[in-house]
Amino acid sequence: MRSGSNTAKPKLACEIAADRVLVGRLADDGRTLAACAARELAPGSVVPDLVEGNLRQRDAVRAAVEETLNSVAGRTHDVIAVVPDAAVRVVLLEFDTLPTDSEEAASVVRFRLKKSLPFDVDKARVSYHAQKLKDGVRVVAAVAVASVVEDYEAAFRDAGFSPGVILPSMLAALGAAEGERPTLVVKVDARTTSIAILNGDQLQLFRTLENMRGVTITGDQLAEDVYPSVVFFQDTYHLNIEKIFVAGISDTGGAAPALRAQTGAEVQELVNASQLGLSTGGSVPRWRMAGVVGALIS
Repeated sequence: MRSGSNTAKPKLACEIAADRVLVGRLADDGRTLAACAARELAPGSVVPDLVEGNLRQRDAVRAAVEETLNSVAGRTHDVIAVVPDAAVRVVLLEFDTLPTDSEEAASVVRFRLKKSLPFDVDKARVSYHAQKLKDGVRVVAAVAVASVVEDYEAAFRDAGFSPGVILPSMLAALGAAEGERPTLVVKVDARTTSIAILNGDQLQLFRTLENMRGVTITGDQLAEDVYPSVVFFQDTYHLNIEKIFVAGISDTGGAAPALRAQTGAEVQELVNASQLGLSTGGSVPRWRMAGVVGALIS
């Protein structure tokens, strides 16, 4: 989702999560972060939701955004805003063809989305990316109620920054994943578990599940949640998962045996230490930085 007319991709990213604000600034090499920071939020400050207002303590969220961004921003004020997965619906749609005219294509996508959403698409922001298939087109559409997006935008603007690009956390995180061969990406946060499967550098499956256990979810529980998506992918495409990336839990090693038992695939953290750079400090939890890192290095 884009907001405003700037076309250059910002070198700052800031994720507003349910429990904290995380930020990063891209280094000149385009592959690592030059600086990053995080600040915890009081419980209930942000309550991710598709329809209701998310920012329940606006002043506290704005203050956290302002403090963390100012600590790494330098002179730039353009930022990629990363918002919770529970605030955005991501839908995969398949078409035989799409109109070449962008406005007509957007209308077609909106029409199809009406059947998939628990809210009025006419009151929503819609952004989409079309992937060419052998026999058609697959559209990856991100949809959010306009008032929900505007709340997040206001937090950045009130802090003195311009949110030129807005991404749900999991779509942002996918920028850090290699997806040439069948790859499962699992990202946990305080309220959801998001699952994506990439193959041939295309998104072939995307699901966001309610997760009442939050980041304390065990490896066995995570594998149980992921299993139906893995089976669906295997049955649909007749392919096996070859690699698994995990983000959002502190003990990826604890989840690896259960995920590996299901698929036989190698399991690793989505974000590695080298991507956070040498000067970013030790106070930022690497396992929480997938949205910020992926948004910047994609």
